[in-house]
Amino acid sequence: MNAPLRLRLDGDALVANYRALAQMSGAAACGAAVKANGYGLGAAAVAERLAAAGCRDFFVATWAEAAALAPIGVPVSVLHGVRDADLTLALSLPMARPVLNSPAQVARWRAGGGGRCDVMVDTGMNRLGVSPAEVQAGLVDGLAIDTLMSHLACADEDSAMNERQRAAVIAVAPRVAAARLSLANSAGIALGRDYALDLTRPGLALYGGVPRRELAGRIAQVVTPEAQIVQRRTLRGGDSIGYNATFTADGDIEVAILNIGYADGYWRGFSGRGVALAAGLHLPVLGRVSMDLTAIDVTQAPDLDEGDWLALDFDLAEASAQSGLSHYELLVALGDRFDRYWVG
Repeated sequence: MNAPLRLRLDGDALVANYRALAQMSGAAACGAAVKANGYGLGAAAVAERLAAAGCRDFFVATWAEAAALAPIGVPVSVLHGVRDADLTLALSLPMARPVLNSPAQVARWRAGGGGRCDVMVDTGMNRLGVSPAEVQAGLVDGLAIDTLMSHLACADEDSAMNERQRAAVIAVAPRVAAARLSLANSAGIALGRDYALDLTRPGLALYGGVPRRELAGRIAQVVTPEAQIVQRRTLRGGDSIGYNATFTADGDIEVAILNIGYADGYWRGFSGRGVALAAGLHLPVLGRVSMDLTAIDVTQAPDLDEGDWLALDFDLAEASAQSGLSHYELLVALGDRFDRYWVG
């Protein structure tokens, strides 16, 4: 596409993160959440790399996402279950199975002649899932269930709810003829091997996010946005720049205008806080980030000019602190205007 924006994606870091999470999962299998287009990186490219590294369980949100992975042939669980509108597609994708979330979905899957499935039991998130009481009453009896799963609501915190949810899913498991039991996401893996059960389902940490302190130092950055300089210009002392004139130069400053803004997921929260990187230099954002453009102080970099590329500092912990957004939001908001290229 030859866009003026690109994402540098580190394949070696992605695989290293997966292997670190798999090691922390102990005897449990380690899967991968690749929903939301692989958290913005590109689901197919992520799945290919993780499958080559040994991953055998992939999780998406919708059947369109599952269909996009069909050419790769990896096993996929569809977390949002199956609607009436999904049934024909669902039955045509032998590599994919629904995660049934409600009595209506269970009935629909049975009536449609569906085969293997997963089941979500709600142990406290109160978002998706059948209740433990419904399971105990026989709702899912007779289904060919691969994985009985639940989802932790507070795994990124030291909350008593984590243990209550773990105990609840273990308590209902004997009532279900499921091959495997699954609970832990990225943060859940960091809670310890008691939470790993038979299968873990990391997402955020695969892509460089650190939802708990136990993962710090074990998870590597995967994503770096890069943008071209549209124009180089000089601010004179007393000149302001950008919307609402939030920055005024004390003296002469050299400025590069980058082809990136909040329409690309480089949010207004980076205004006056973000940093670009060039040859070991840290070049600060000046003034307001706008929809398509961001100003950078390049006084220290006299050789940079129109057409040159700058990387944006996108260490997720630092970027989260600068922007006020979560690691999740920062990743999935990286938009379609980026070219994506893999190194390693």
